[in-house]
This record gives sequence, structure tokens and C-alpha cells, in this order.
Amino acid sequence: MQDNLVIVESPAKAKTIEKFLGKDYKVMSSYGHIRDLKKKEISIDLNNLEPEYEIPDEKKKVVADLKNNAQKAKKVWLASDEDREGEAISWHLCEVLGLDEKNTNRIVFHEITKNAILEAIEHPRHLDMNLANAQQARRMLDRLVGFNLSPVLWRKVKPQLSAGRVQSVAVRLIVEREREIQNFKSEPYYRVTATFLIDGQEVKAELDQRFSTHEEALAFLEKCKDTKFTIDSIQKKPLKRTPAPPFTTSTLQQEAARKLGFTVSQTMMVAQRLYENGHITYMRTDSVNLSKLCIGTAKETVTKLFGKEYSKSRNYTTHSKGAQEAHEAIRPSYMENQTIPGTAQEKKLYELIWKRTAATQMADAELEKTTVHIGPFVATGEVVTFDGFLKVYTPSNNDDETENESTNAMPAGIKKGMVVEAKDIVSTQRFSQSPMRYTEASLVHKLEELGIGRPSTYAPTISTIQQREYVIKGDKKGEERKYTIDTLVGQKISTKTKKETTGNEKGKLMPTDIGMVVTDFLMEYFPDIMDYNFTANVEEEFDSIAEGKMDWHKMLKKFYKDFEPTVEKTIKTRSEHKAGERVLGDDPKTGKPVLVKIGRFGPVVQIGSADDKEKPLFAQLPKEKSMEALTLEEALELFKLPRTLGEFEGSDISIGTGRFGPYVLHNKKYVSIPKGTDPMEITYEEAVALIQGSRKAEQQRHLKSFEEDPKLEVMNGRYGPYISYDGKNFRLPKAMHEKATELTYDECMKIVNK
Repeated sequence: MQDNLVIVESPAKAKTIEKFLGKDYKVMSSYGHIRDLKKKEISIDLNNLEPEYEIPDEKKKVVADLKNNAQKAKKVWLASDEDREGEAISWHLCEVLGLDEKNTNRIVFHEITKNAILEAIEHPRHLDMNLANAQQARRMLDRLVGFNLSPVLWRKVKPQLSAGRVQSVAVRLIVEREREIQNFKSEPYYRVTATFLIDGQEVKAELDQRFSTHEEALAFLEKCKDTKFTIDSIQKKPLKRTPAPPFTTSTLQQEAARKLGFTVSQTMMVAQRLYENGHITYMRTDSVNLSKLCIGTAKETVTKLFGKEYSKSRNYTTHSKGAQEAHEAIRPSYMENQTIPGTAQEKKLYELIWKRTAATQMADAELEKTTVHIGPFVATGEVVTFDGFLKVYTPSNNDDETENESTNAMPAGIKKGMVVEAKDIVSTQRFSQSPMRYTEASLVHKLEELGIGRPSTYAPTISTIQQREYVIKGDKKGEERKYTIDTLVGQKISTKTKKETTGNEKGKLMPTDIGMVVTDFLMEYFPDIMDYNFTANVEEEFDSIAEGKMDWHKMLKKFYKDFEPTVEKTIKTRSEHKAGERVLGDDPKTGKPVLVKIGRFGPVVQIGSADDKEKPLFAQLPKEKSMEALTLEEALELFKLPRTLGEFEGSDISIGTGRFGPYVLHNKKYVSIPKGTDPMEITYEEAVALIQGSRKAEQQRHLKSFEEDPKLEVMNGRYGPYISYDGKNFRLPKAMHEKATELTYDECMKIVNK
């Protein structure tokens, strides 16, 4: 009989904990949740809003193993993560394994270190049902929203769509930003800079105003021809820079995106591995608090590495909306470990966390800022007098932040009243910037700012909206524009026109047409669900449940009482047009209406209506076109296909386009037109060459067929020859690859039957 059974969620965590506990403890993993709402149905009793859980098939063996071991153990310890999700996992284990809650120990820890584990074993507690109920409430509310809204979208917008409480609001943010950008009108302005020679050194300065017209800028340069520039004032001011607080989930996601180029889910995956291997504290947190132990060891480490004057102990307090539980910030488990073993990604992320934590326990950086007024121009310079926490970010510490470099340092002999020479004065035309599209990291920042979602929800939310194709992460090609530079040197003004590319964006989140249509539809019929404040208030209600201040059933009932009638009403609403449908005008040839709408496979253009005697014509909207911006001319252009090129071997060759792009159609066989070839320009000869090339490739695929059974063939694939029989494929042993064309019927059937 086993004395102690410890149950955690992940095998990696089990392995790390087993090292610390010794032979009296067996550590097993539940591999995440062992029970959940059913996949294919709402799985909630709508009369009393009780969940109907099931153990999924893939978890039945895990549950049986755990049950078997739990019955043999004298004591069971539930050691799932220390947040609501973890508490719910422990509660489900209690229920499913038939454990007595009063005799079952629940242990939690911020980090997987020997001290933390032994400390937790010394101070077990009972299950906290408030935390588990907060998770149940979130799971059920999201299921109620998803299961009720999705069928509405299937009917009113397009089959197979789905909606989610936090996801739909995240998409709304991206759609609204896209429309701000579309409606933005860029205004030109003129910025004037000067280079002055002071004591033999060049000093850059900027005019303290901007001009809105070219004439004003030129008039100012004219005036400068006769101006004698003197130094009117010199101000020196000490400045302090304090380190940023320790990492929370969202700030780690943002910084890893900025410095390491990680996606939000990549950061969480790597951080999870670091946590499970005992290198960092728990990675889902919105707290900036550091333990006394960490502050103590950081002091030792900083003093040892950089010297006593660099050490300054600090404690940070959390101000974020509804910060959860008594968590700690994300920090290294052992401050003395500057580096760790692991993959390149793990090492990089660990270094980021180590440096940030060390910096928080270091002295402020001290700078001297000098501001010099030269007539209407202002020159500023900064010199670092003591680098403080910046030392951890210097290049010798392998970082890309050379933040302690001086900028525009002022000449030593600079004095008030000095007459200085202007080497050049330059007016440059600039343009007001449109708002920026969100990156994954800036979207996380916005969600956190609005109080929407919690540390555990950012990464899954951002993954889901991309998987559902409401949002794509892509690059936006910039446009070329001209700008004017006027330069005054001595008494002469010269004008140059230069070109620049503007609006070039990489890895930005952009809404798809479907994302925009779904957002507009939900905004019209479910404004509450889409309201930022409503979504943030729901999060606060989950927090209240976790704190034991609110009954979770009451919260769900209140929500559902208002939500259900809205769903019923929306399903019954009859509207003249389907969501997102827009009439562009009439087709000049037939006089029929031309409209753009969401079809079964995405956005389509339609000529004619369903009531006509003749069937309407359809054309798939190309990916680079947007439904909102499409013009009648662009729509009609799509109907120039199919075009017939002539006959080949007694059948017509036609060029068409479908959901997978343009194609050549001949004798009921489709051949894709290569990327970059315009289907409107393709010639008869080129089309024939594509048909023949496709046939040749097809012949090379069919190595051998058999009279005994036409369903049997030896084929050639990407990874070499294989057998195809009755619609199924069978691998050939490597040794037979050379003789694939010589295989007999019996040899092939032997492989199939085996």
C-alpha cells in the first residue's frame, strides 16, 4: 500500500516534484482537466443552471489509473495549479475519484522548488469551493453564450460560425481600429530642425512649433537668413529613471513580443516549461508582488555581480483591476542562476525574466538633462551620471538595450549669451499618423486596460479569433508617397522632393470580412454582450464569486434571464437583407442588381436575385479585396471569367476562378493556374501546356495497375511509392521502393492484408 499519492496536472510537473518528495510519495498526473461539459451539446440543465459533466473517452484510462492508486493510498494530496482553473481540477478529482473532501489535502505553491513543495506539505488546506465555483461560472457562462449565439450566426450570417464572450469583444476592438484607419485623413505638417556649431561641436535642435503649410515653413527659413542665433538659456536638471515592475502574465507577453519576437501563445508555452522544470514561478498572474525570500536573494546576487551601490530593495504592489489571489509576479525560482539549461527559446525567455527581476532590486539610474534654448530652437541632451539598474541591460550583459548611452551631449564650453553659427536649418514635410493596427501584444495590453479577460485568457482568446478566421495576422504593404525637404545653408534655400513608403506593417492583426460582418451583427442584436463595460463587469463578478461574496448560481440566472429572450427575439427577426449584404448597383448588361454578401465559403459577389427565373451568377471575392471597399466596377471585373479559349481534343478549354484560385477547365478536369499568372491574360498555348503538364504529372503518379482488381494500384507520392487499394493507402517497406513497378498482384495484396 502506497503511503501518499500526489496528483498534479502535467507529467513534467510530476517529474520535478517527485525529485523533492522521496520514496514515500507517488506523484501522478491528471493531464489537465479529467471532466468537462459535453462537446456536442449545451450540457447545462437550463431549468436550474446546473452543469452536466462527462469524462471524455480519452481521459477514461487516466481516471481509472488515478482511482486505482487513490484507493490504495493512505493519503491523497491534490497539487494542481494555484489558480481557479487548478482549484476546479482538484474539485473534479475529488468528485470523480470519490475522495472525502475533509480527508483530502489540497496543497498549492508559486514555484516548483524543494522549499516550496515541503512548505506546502507542511501547510495543507481544504478545497476552496469559491475558487472552483468561479471557474465553473466562467465555463458555464461562456458555454451559454457560445451555444446560444452560434446557431443565430448560422442562420443569419453563415453556417459553421461561432461566437464567444471574450473573443467577440476582442474582434470588436480590431474591427473598430480598422475602421478608424480606413476613415483617417492624413494631414501634412512641416517640422523644422537645425544643426548648430557650438565650440566646434555639432548640436541638433528642433523648432518649438510646427507649420501646417509649405508657405509658412519657407517664410520661416527666409526669416532665418538674417537671424543672429544666441544661446538664451541653459537649464540643467537631474533626472531619475526607475526600473519597471516585475513581470505579470500580460507584461511578459508584451515584452517577449517586443524583444524576442514571440507570439503570445509561444511565450505561454515556453513559460509553462520553465515553470514545470522549476526555473520560474507560476506564469499566470496579475500580481507584481515579490516574496521576501526573492528580495533577499536578489540583494545578494546584485551586490555580488555589480557592487553594493547598485542594490536597492523594493516591493511592488498590484493595482490591476480584480487582481487574482495572493499570487506573486513571474520571477526566477533561484536568483543566483543567471542562466539555465534548456532550449534556445527557454534560455532567452529566462534571461528576460531574470534581468527584469534583478533590475527591480537595483538602484535608480541617475541622469543629467540639459535643455538649451537657441532663439526659437530647443536642444536637449542627456548624460547618464550613474547607470544603476541600466547596468543589467548594457551590451556586456548581452542585451539589445543600450539604454545608458548619452544622447546629444552638450559641449563643455557652452555658455549663456554665446553667439552660435547655424550649419543648416531644415524643414521636412511630415504627415499625421493614422492609429496603428494591434499586434498580439498591444491587444493584450488593451484587453488588460479595459479589465476584459484575466491572465489565463489572453493567449487562448488571441489564438481562437485567428483559428476562427475572424482575424488574420498579416503584413500590410505600404504606399509610396512624396515629401518635400527645404534646406537653408548660409543664404541659400534648396528644395528637394524625396520618396518614402508609408503604412508598411508587419505581423499586425486585421479583421477579415467575416469578422467585420459578425461584429456588426452582434453589435446590432447583442449590444450587451459586445459592451466593454459589461464584459469587464462579468470578470468582476467572477472575482466576487472567488472571494465568496457572490453566489455563482444567482449570477448565472441573472445573466441568462436577460440573455435568453434576446436570442429568441433575434432568431425570429426577419430582415430584408442577410447580415453584411450590400447592393453595389445594377449590372449594365442585364440591369440586374449586383450585390456582395457572405456565401457558404466566404464573401461572394452575386448578379441577380433568387426570385429571378434565371439562376443568379456568383463569383468568389479574391482575398485581397474587402467587402466594405468593393466598388461596382471591381465586382463586374470578377464576372469576366469564365472565358473560353477554344477547342482542344474536341472539348472546350475555359478559364475560371473558384475558392482555391484561378484554373483551366478541360474535359471535366481542373488544372490550377500558377501564382502570379493573370487568368485574364493566359493564352490558348499556355493553357494547353498546363493541361499536358498536369497529365504528365498524373502519369508519373500511377506506377502500375492490375487486371485482377482495378481497385489496386501502385502509386508514387511525396515520400516515395505506396499501394492504393479501395480508397485506402498502404506504406511500402523501404527495401521495396526500387522494385515498386515490378511488384506482383499477390505481393501487393499481402501488404494490404497485413
